[in-house]
Amino acid sequence: MTENSRRSFQMILLPRFSKSSQGLTLIEVTLVIAVLLGLISVTFVGVLAYKQGANRAMCIQNVSSVQKAMRSYCNFHELNPGDLVADLRGKVITEARFFSYEPSCPAGGSYAYSDGSVPAVGALFVTCSITDHLPAATGGW
Repeated sequence: MTENSRRSFQMILLPRFSKSSQGLTLIEVTLVIAVLLGLISVTFVGVLAYKQGANRAMCIQNVSSVQKAMRSYCNFHELNPGDLVADLRGKVITEARFFSYEPSCPAGGSYAYSDGSVPAVGALFVTCSITDHLPAATGGW
């Protein structure tokens, strides 16, 4: 191998860097920071959507639990749908002790109870003020 061909071989495999090109430029650093900020913002959006979905599921679970507690109370006291009951909410939540505390919407909504009479099967006894927190089907409730 001649000296000239050896030198060209080294230039192809082992490029030499000059002192001015060893660091990152300001544009490259700015680009890396922008990419990282974009990834972080996408992560926060995903976490927020996950939290909203979890709050919705927990609210529907609360509505289901109250509905089942009301049905249990009505069955135990032999109450039929349409029977008038004064303060059914207080009797189910407080007196019957189905709950250690009154359920509340984790997303900050408020619950409205239907007082006066025992609701028909499939009709909700409690609803959330956030319309997205209503269950899709309540046929067996």
